[in-house]
Parts: sequence; C-alpha cells; structure tokens
Amino acid sequence: MHSDESSSPCGSCSARREFLRQTFSAGAALAGLALLGPVREVAALEPRRGGRGPVKYALPAADGVSIDTANEVILCRSAGDVYAFALSCPHQNTALKVLPKNAGFQCPRHKSKYQPNGTFISGRATRNMDRLQISRDGSTITVDPDIAFESDTDPARWAAALIKA
Repeated sequence: MHSDESSSPCGSCSARREFLRQTFSAGAALAGLALLGPVREVAALEPRRGGRGPVKYALPAADGVSIDTANEVILCRSAGDVYAFALSCPHQNTALKVLPKNAGFQCPRHKSKYQPNGTFISGRATRNMDRLQISRDGSTITVDPDIAFESDTDPARWAAALIKA
C-alpha cells in the first residue's frame, strides 16, 4: 500500500497551511502600511503653466514625506532640512516608494535604497537620487522640476540643493 495525500486523513493540511501562510502575509503587509507614518499626497499651491517652470508648496511643518505625482516631485523634510527630489529612480526611472518610518526611499523594480537626504545606500543604482532646485520665501518653498542636479556630475550644486526648515 502506498501513501496517497488524497487518502490521508490530513490530505488538506498543506492547503490549510498555505491558506494560513497567505492570510498571515496579507495581515503583515497591511500592518506594514500602517507604519508608513506621515506620507501624504501634496498638491502644488499654483499649477505649472504648460507643464514647465517652478512649482510652489507650503513649507512642511514636520519631518515627513509628501509626494506630488502630477509634477513628479518628492518633498522630504528630515532633521531640519527640506529636500526636493525627482520622483523617479535614477537607475531606470521607476517611481520611488517611501520606506517605513521615514527611513528613506526604495525603487520597487531593483530594490535600490536611499537615505532621506537622497544618498544612495544599496542596490543596482549607481548614484544618489536627483535633487531638484529648491528655494524658500517665508513659509513657501519653490521647486523647479525641470532643473535637477546629479551628485556625480555636479556634486556642489547637488549638495547645495536643500533649504533649512
């Protein structure tokens, strides 16, 4: 007599284990979303004319990340500094995701990781995130999504592309 899973008294055990594993994984994923913290969608104070030129935003009141998908801008306030980044990963232009607890950013395609200031940590990318031109006038910041600085080709301007909160 040979062992046949369908005739076993626990023939459905593996299916039950798989169901429980998937249910636990889904629950863990939902719990992980709750840990993202202050990630929010942000809209420009004034729309761009013809898709070109600077965009104005309110100065972020606290550390966190805001994403303007319409203008492909990430605003990040971290440790008293405010940065504006291009939304796309410098490796293959995939939209970046925010890591939990403001731990930085990650490309979902090849898992490149970046610190909140845009510095490359690990993965397939070969350079830091592109910083955008940013300036401050009182409680308003202006970002020009058309002017990006790359750390490897213009390190001085990349390093200067931030404002103090």
